[in-house]
Amino acid sequence: MAKKELTCISCPLGCNLEVDIIDENNIKVTGNSCKRGEAYGIKECTNPTRIVTSTVLVKNGVEEVVPVKTEKDIPKDKIFDCIRALKGLSLEAPIKIGDVVIENIFDTGVNIVATKNVGVI
Repeated sequence: MAKKELTCISCPLGCNLEVDIIDENNIKVTGNSCKRGEAYGIKECTNPTRIVTSTVLVKNGVEEVVPVKTEKDIPKDKIFDCIRALKGLSLEAPIKIGDVVIENIFDTGVNIVATKNVGVI
């Protein structure tokens, strides 16, 4: 049996969770004030995921870079691959919020999208 201590990030309370992992089908979470805390503790110990945010270079734009992010969270072990894929990438202005920068990054089913409008010089 493994035991992990986590701080929940599902809501502003930041509950201190204790997660007891008996096996992959038997996980007990304590210390949570709400159901979201229980779900967070289980997910964090079985399949941790994160939203990735970064920037990408822009050619011929009024801004030199555009902020981008994953549409949804991706497996934690894909984060550095995702960042490497964005490094050195450049987009041509104009760019609109929601434009897909990379489709289905590493077969996760998640797109990387622009989060700001960038006009042409």
